[in-house]
Amino acid sequence: QLCGLFHEAAYIKTFLTARLSSAHLKCLFVCWLAVLVGSWVVYVEYSSYSELCRGRQCTAAMCAKYRKGLVDGSACSSLCDKDTLELDKCLSTHAAKQVYSGMWGDLEGVVRCRMDEAPAYDVGSQMEAGKEAAALFDTPPTGTSVEKFREMILDHLKAKVDEEQANLGELTARALAAADANKDGRISLAEARSSWALLQLNDFLLALALQERGHTPKILGFCGDLYVTEKVPNAPLYGVRAPAWTPAWVRRAADHWFTPAWHHRAKISMGLLELVEDLFHGAFGSFLMCDLSAAHFGYTGRYDFRVADAQNIVPQATFQEAIRQQRCDRDTDCVYGVDCLTSCDLTKRRCTPEVAEPNLVKACRVLEDYVLQGAPSDIREELEKQLYACMALRGSAEQAEIQHSLVLNNLKTLLWKKISHNKDS
Repeated sequence: QLCGLFHEAAYIKTFLTARLSSAHLKCLFVCWLAVLVGSWVVYVEYSSYSELCRGRQCTAAMCAKYRKGLVDGSACSSLCDKDTLELDKCLSTHAAKQVYSGMWGDLEGVVRCRMDEAPAYDVGSQMEAGKEAAALFDTPPTGTSVEKFREMILDHLKAKVDEEQANLGELTARALAAADANKDGRISLAEARSSWALLQLNDFLLALALQERGHTPKILGFCGDLYVTEKVPNAPLYGVRAPAWTPAWVRRAADHWFTPAWHHRAKISMGLLELVEDLFHGAFGSFLMCDLSAAHFGYTGRYDFRVADAQNIVPQATFQEAIRQQRCDRDTDCVYGVDCLTSCDLTKRRCTPEVAEPNLVKACRVLEDYVLQGAPSDIREELEKQLYACMALRGSAEQAEIQHSLVLNNLKTLLWKKISHNKDS
């Protein structure tokens, strides 16, 4: 009997040892898997960062041009001599378009700098591929008078905007005033070449055109085609900046968790609608919004709407000229950015120039999720009705101008009636 007990105890010991060994192996496997996944995430993030974030190279190249006398601007001395303009966090989404938060003395800002070489996969460069002048800084040529430079700018804006009702004379005057970086009443050749390079950029052109409307951050200064704007305090428009590998359901949940109160969202939404109004037959022509992702927009501490990234807001004439040259086999081939879509003319195998949806439709699609959620019960039904009427608009805004304006005004009036009594609105 005693031998039987010893035998049973030995069996139990062997069984427990085997179970523990199995559990130990499972634990080791889980730990190994966690290390593998963690290492992969770190590698992906580092590879993405090193590819996208080359701001030091960009600023070094610009300072080399500044020291050779090729470029000039109000930011050059701070960037290249005094080191008072400093890059901070990388915000770039394309390697050819370097974007950093930064400090200029005591001012917080956003620094935008273009790399000379544009990778072939950079979708955002497809409509600005002809910027050899911006990279070489050889326009205008030596000996150009201020009056001749004025004519060059006006002709350039006519080609960009191509609208008779646009007040291009005033926009030209703004561009000339901005070119005089040191405000000495004269425009040097380096200043002229820098401002010419900047005028090739759609986002700078938009900021210049809308600087008095308050929807775009104020331009603080420039050096060559590097320029600095005010920082938008709160961006993206809602949610948080999550890594690309974050699951979609997590990002969507964060979008709903990290949003302002409804009456603040209503005020921000009115700002977006006012921007759409300004871009549709505005004083300086029409522009198309080709990516209304939340990351491209934000708001101030007083909940005033701001464009945080205008690289995908393009002059309509520029867009139409480029899209006409694009070959296609189906409608899905005719797209710029994320959501500027046209149709394919199968007889010519070319894209047609008219966008399928006006800016207002895309804005209302954003507002459906942004302002309808949590809306007060007394206006929710009417707000939903107006948003659906907006999203039902088809064709370009020019083809349905009256209906476009009516829907826009109805939405603004509805929101304003609800929030006008709030002191911070």
